[in-house]
Amino acid sequence: MACERRWACPKPAVCALRRSWSNRTCQPADVLERVGLPISVGVARTKFLAKVASAVAKPDGLLVVPMDGELAFLHPLPVERLWGVGRVTADKLHGAGITTVGEAALLGETALVSILGLATGRHLHALAHNQDPRPVQVGRRRRSIGSQRALGRSPTPPDALDAIVLGLVDRVTRRMRVAGRLGRTVVLRLRFDDFSRATRSHTLPWATADTEAILATVRALLTTAMPMIEQRGITLVGLAVSNLDDDDAVQLALPLDRHSGSALDVALDTVRRRFGSTAVTRAALLGRDPGLSMPLLPD
Repeated sequence: MACERRWACPKPAVCALRRSWSNRTCQPADVLERVGLPISVGVARTKFLAKVASAVAKPDGLLVVPMDGELAFLHPLPVERLWGVGRVTADKLHGAGITTVGEAALLGETALVSILGLATGRHLHALAHNQDPRPVQVGRRRRSIGSQRALGRSPTPPDALDAIVLGLVDRVTRRMRVAGRLGRTVVLRLRFDDFSRATRSHTLPWATADTEAILATVRALLTTAMPMIEQRGITLVGLAVSNLDDDDAVQLALPLDRHSGSALDVALDTVRRRFGSTAVTRAALLGRDPGLSMPLLPD
């Protein structure tokens, strides 16, 4: 199924360029029809411009920016489209009479630095000229696996909240096991009735995809956040596990807990038997002469 997008042109000079894009086939409409989710896709020579094109194409369009029309597309857009321009930066630019990306580009790097500071001024000057040196890295796996649940504005009792957290943990750990991934850092994200947000995280001493281990960590994080939840109300809860690694490439954890008894000694003895007596040693002995070691005769 094909769709056709009509773009609201900010300046007549680029109308012909926009019309040439509007006749392209919009494959995101196929996604909307099949799974019920609107998506937008931007294609451009740089990461930054592709992101901008995707935002312009929302809610369900495909926008390709040709290499010979990059600045013609970018410069008429509001200056807020530049990556890193928030409310404060936008107010400073508007105060200097800059409302579009093209006006920022014409102002020059020195003037932008004087208005916004060295780092921000140089950054925005580069983006206004579509200069983004970040390479596209292919084949890189996701950095985290997560899920979230919107709760609405009605009060959520603690037992209902715990059941929701249990469902999120079960969903996330199942995805991790299917993907063959283990993670160490558990992140709990909360949104409150006043639209404020809070994040709590804990890094485990070992990587895992075990449901019970991650559930216990999330429940502990949720307990620390309960005073805020009771005071502000909660409208969204989210869970993510990061510091991911493949489940077949994770270093086994040493039993470093002070209450582990002889488990650490057993682990170290196993390492030395397999890799030699110098494979692991105390930090205080590094670089020191260990002296002669005589072989132990059998009993």
